[in-house]
Amino acid sequence: MAENPRPELMALLQQFTVETDRYVDTVSARDSLYRTDLNALGVMMGAARTGAVVTPGMLRSELHLSSPATTALVDRLDNAGHVKRSRSDVDRRQVHLEMTEKAMATGGKLFAPLAQHIGGALAQFSTEELELLAEMMRRITSATIAAREEVAGGPAG
Repeated sequence: MAENPRPELMALLQQFTVETDRYVDTVSARDSLYRTDLNALGVMMGAARTGAVVTPGMLRSELHLSSPATTALVDRLDNAGHVKRSRSDVDRRQVHLEMTEKAMATGGKLFAPLAQHIGGALAQFSTEELELLAEMMRRITSATIAAREEVAGGPAG
């Protein structure tokens, strides 16, 4: 093993990022989806995991879109059958967005090959090694968020 593996690890993380982007570009082109649509569905899936309510305003903020671009995005996702709009029970002016079964099936179809291959790679590690890798990814993700906020001039949100 190299005396200082950090430069190689940094290069591998960069390569992983590039290859992930290439994968997303390939599946989005194959299935005629815009990257923004996939990013929106990713945001919605993350919100669903935490129980957060998704609104057009939340998507606008998370994806750094203008109001007209957000409206076009939600309209595309709605017309494609990927989201369902409903009015808030508390404030009827507020629209809530929910992913549909079709969106979940589409997401599964798009990302199943990636999950299968990454799952196969991860299966070669012990539980202890996976715990270490998970901690590394948490720290790298936090560092990436901090760097983004720094170059943006403060915390995002």
